[in-house]
Amino acid sequence: MPRTVEVRFKGNRKDYFLWADESEPLRLWDSVIVPAERGIDFGRVSAVGESAEKKCGSCSGCARGETKTAEKPVLRRASQEDIRTANELRRSEEEARRTVLDRVRERKLDMKVSDAEWQFDRKKLTVYFTAEKRVDFRDLVRDLASALHTRIDLRQIGARDEAARLSGVGRCGKEYCCSTWLTSLSPVSLALAKDQHLSLNPAQISGGCGRLLCCLKYEHEFYVAARKRFPKEGKTLTASLGAEKVVAVDIFRERVFLRSEEHGPRIVMLSDLRGELEQLGQPPPEARGPRPDVAPSPPRDRRPREEKGARPREEQRPRREIASGAPRPRDDRPTESLRGAGGPEAISGNETVAKDEAPRDANDPPRKRRRRKRRGPRPGGEPPSPPES
Repeated sequence: MPRTVEVRFKGNRKDYFLWADESEPLRLWDSVIVPAERGIDFGRVSAVGESAEKKCGSCSGCARGETKTAEKPVLRRASQEDIRTANELRRSEEEARRTVLDRVRERKLDMKVSDAEWQFDRKKLTVYFTAEKRVDFRDLVRDLASALHTRIDLRQIGARDEAARLSGVGRCGKEYCCSTWLTSLSPVSLALAKDQHLSLNPAQISGGCGRLLCCLKYEHEFYVAARKRFPKEGKTLTASLGAEKVVAVDIFRERVFLRSEEHGPRIVMLSDLRGELEQLGQPPPEARGPRPDVAPSPPRDRRPREEKGARPREEQRPRREIASGAPRPRDDRPTESLRGAGGPEAISGNETVAKDEAPRDANDPPRKRRRRKRRGPRPGGEPPSPPES
């Protein structure tokens, strides 16, 4: 039965193939020749058997709901001549990248050429670049194809993908996680640094790619679970010394920093603080519920209108029909009852009725709005004539 093998290429790129020869099984880091798009490629085995099948089923390269299976077979083992050819290709890739970079500068394109990768048979050159905006590189592809006499594949990648391809050493002294064992690059937000009370200085929480460190997400769940045992910062507690405000907490040493207006600041262990609150009959420090002096709001009644006693919507009083052109009455009461003997009175909102204004009948035609005369010269015409005296 063919065994699944994981083959890695340059820049942490990988794919899965089948090896049918059980008499000579493949081992880790064996060099192999595998089929590629319109040719062949050179790679090294990074996983074999059940380990490769598990990685193939859990990788993030497939669409959601799909499971990737190895279909293409490994062509053969790589010979010493194949290994020498692959090493020469790796050395010539830097020269190809400089050629691409020169063409980009000549055309003044806003893009950064990160890396270049030759296919083993030199039938395709893949160029990886980063750019802030969309770049029209159609003329560049034609120029490179005529200069290098091969098929050109330009791929735009992000800053994290660029760091994963080029690799490097992080601030911890080890190689980048994204270029060694981290398979998927999940998003990292600034809220993770705030939950861990880290410095928000970008120079201290950013990696080699210029983005937030991926390792901020490794211990986030521990910080969230540990802080649930401590009182919330800024909360006021009634302990043995009276009302004290929580200034800060130390989840590693299990200490709580309190401040009182009468006795000043003090540091108390979390276990001692919990004992003081129990003696005074106060809730535990990790309680996040509403304050005892504030009555909780009653639950909202979500029953239908018929069960609440209200009339259904279809049985409510229909809206009054108003003839077209007639003014809408401002109130159910007669207009005369809204006027007083004195000055104007408000009818509804900011609308008023003058003292000497006669009530209007519903059958009267609507009043025409008087337009204000335009002052100044009209566009494209003669200035208006002055008014007659």
